[in-house]
Amino acid sequence: MTPGMWDHKGETTMVWPGRNWPLGAAWTAEATNFAVYAPRATGAWVCLFGDDGTEREVPLTEHSLGVWHCAVPGLAPETLYGFRVDGPWDPANGLRFNRSKLLLDPYGQAFSGSLTPDPAIFGHVVGHPDLRSDLDSAPFVPRSVVVADDFDWGDDAPMRRLWRDTVIYELHVKGMTQLHDRVPSELRGTYAGLATPAITDYLRELGVTAVELLPVHQFVSETALAERGLANYWGYTSIGFFAPHNAYSSSGDRGGQVREFKEMVKALHEAGLEVILDVVYNHTAEAEPLGPTLSFRGLDDLGYYQRARPDSPDGRLAGPPPDHYWDVTGCGNTVDASHTQTLRLILDSLRYWVSEMHVDGFRFDLLSALTRTAQRVDMNSALLMAIGQDPVLRHVKLISEPWDASMDGYRVGEFPPPWVEWNDQYRDTMRDFWRGRTAGVRTVATRLAGSSDLYADDGRSPYASVNYVTAHDGFTLRDLVSYDEKHNEANGEHNRDGTDDNRSWNCGVEGETDDPAIVSLRRRQAANLMASLCLSNGVPMLTAGDERGRTQGGNNNAYGQDNEISWIDWRADDAWLDVYEVTRTALRIRRDHPALRQRHWFEGRPTIRGGPKDVAWLHPTGREMTAADWHDNALACFGMFVSGDPLRSPGPRGEQLRDASFTIWLNASGHDVEVTPPMNDWVQSGEIVLSTDPANPVGTPVVAGGTMCQQARSVIVMREVK
Repeated sequence: MTPGMWDHKGETTMVWPGRNWPLGAAWTAEATNFAVYAPRATGAWVCLFGDDGTEREVPLTEHSLGVWHCAVPGLAPETLYGFRVDGPWDPANGLRFNRSKLLLDPYGQAFSGSLTPDPAIFGHVVGHPDLRSDLDSAPFVPRSVVVADDFDWGDDAPMRRLWRDTVIYELHVKGMTQLHDRVPSELRGTYAGLATPAITDYLRELGVTAVELLPVHQFVSETALAERGLANYWGYTSIGFFAPHNAYSSSGDRGGQVREFKEMVKALHEAGLEVILDVVYNHTAEAEPLGPTLSFRGLDDLGYYQRARPDSPDGRLAGPPPDHYWDVTGCGNTVDASHTQTLRLILDSLRYWVSEMHVDGFRFDLLSALTRTAQRVDMNSALLMAIGQDPVLRHVKLISEPWDASMDGYRVGEFPPPWVEWNDQYRDTMRDFWRGRTAGVRTVATRLAGSSDLYADDGRSPYASVNYVTAHDGFTLRDLVSYDEKHNEANGEHNRDGTDDNRSWNCGVEGETDDPAIVSLRRRQAANLMASLCLSNGVPMLTAGDERGRTQGGNNNAYGQDNEISWIDWRADDAWLDVYEVTRTALRIRRDHPALRQRHWFEGRPTIRGGPKDVAWLHPTGREMTAADWHDNALACFGMFVSGDPLRSPGPRGEQLRDASFTIWLNASGHDVEVTPPMNDWVQSGEIVLSTDPANPVGTPVVAGGTMCQQARSVIVMREVK
């Protein structure tokens, strides 16, 4: 044969040396360059698949800097491919090479097909961990897709909305639209469906400014779920960090998902909505060492995953790693972000989604797991340092889930700028307050004001705190006020899964009821939680459907429920539309009044000499709270006065900003309380602009020194009238 030609099964393919970057499949009209990192391998092949399933193996003829590469001329976009890699089989030392396994490209921009559970997807013989399996996995695993980028972004540009102006809405691409009657049936459950006016208009009308998408990196379901007849719904089992999940595409899975995702982002931006991705880099779908061999494990098992290693007496890692992973994710493996190539993979992926897919930020699942240096949490870790100095990434929205599955991984309040954090202490405090389980209101006030105890000491602003009362993981808001216990029987784990620490209150009856008094109380409690969330200092995050009473029937761990348990029911007949109106009103007030979204910490002193304090905490009797009041464990009703005239923060040109002043009264007690707006020199009269108290509706006038009876378990927001 002519040099540079490869003959396999009667077919001849031209092979060029290509180059070792960029990793993945880089298409041009002339040739497609393939490059994959596998430093310990002894041979590697790119396998090209025809539409009829036939496979051509083409050798990656070059090996430089740990990367195997070649270029194949004349390939068309949408060509399906995968890698096969050979090398030593020595599981005890972390070497799991197996040419029989077709591997997904870690840098693949699209995947076609799905994973089929079968013994062939495992590198070892099932039941015999030390024996290499010779079964061909190709019929059972997805294919990577060669993608050509010709998308026209037009004038789309980063929005860079300030954190203090941001309201996040956590949603699931499929669950948001699957049951929506105004989304065309062929687009339901897809990226295109999320981009329809039925959704974008709803989100704008509600008042959110950013959508946070549950994982959209390509993922696969766990085999254990499949055995129970379920499928992974949330998507926290990533296998492709560059590829939009193909099942959410209405355009097919031969690269159409990439274009459709971009069209979705462009449409959301046109609607004024930023796009934040929930990203899962801390573990992969390959799970524990005896999990399937799908990609990383077959390329460089030692490099991608943290290993459990014995410590030598001097504290250094010593000896060959045993055949098990060091797992602080609870998912079988922990990605090793201290490894150079793994760190490069994560950074390349993040930059790709910003530069090529135009997303506006990321929420990092279990980020503590990725910060570990020598398996210890390190706020100067390679990942945090690299992101913090990266000219692309340091300017996007960066949200940390500041813990992992270990005891030492809990690091709320510790992540450095520019990170903001999911604040679970806000969640727990507000849940406890409204169910009557707090000892006084000291911590409640701290959470309302932005959690200075967590974020002020390192120079961050109140907007380092992403406040939330629910998230995808746990009870929905409706279930939070309807169930004392989890009800996860549908998950097939005998109700053992999911947390038992729900801090919920069923208001007297477990589950759904027709009792009008209980239903009314539940809806008021839900409205109280939403009003508190939307008007707290920090960044509010709402969970999709909470504002209209979405229920999962008490399931607090619906990760495997890709069905009506998880999808939003858009019918009006059982929707809690009164909660929706309270949420929409609270977000409108927040948007219209900078007094309620200030970037500086409240100081409890006047902004200007002779003026009012920027914040004052009020006892129901009309006086400011005293030290004794703060230590009154029985107190469950108090007020928060926020001065709007003047504001501490200047305008964009240094001008003095002025706004209306507000008083927010919260009564979490089980009885009515007489409250008195205090006599003062600055605010003499006002009106109620938001209320969950039927006896004190919106529009009711109030005067300083007057009194009113605030009903049990209610929120009243008063705005100054000049």
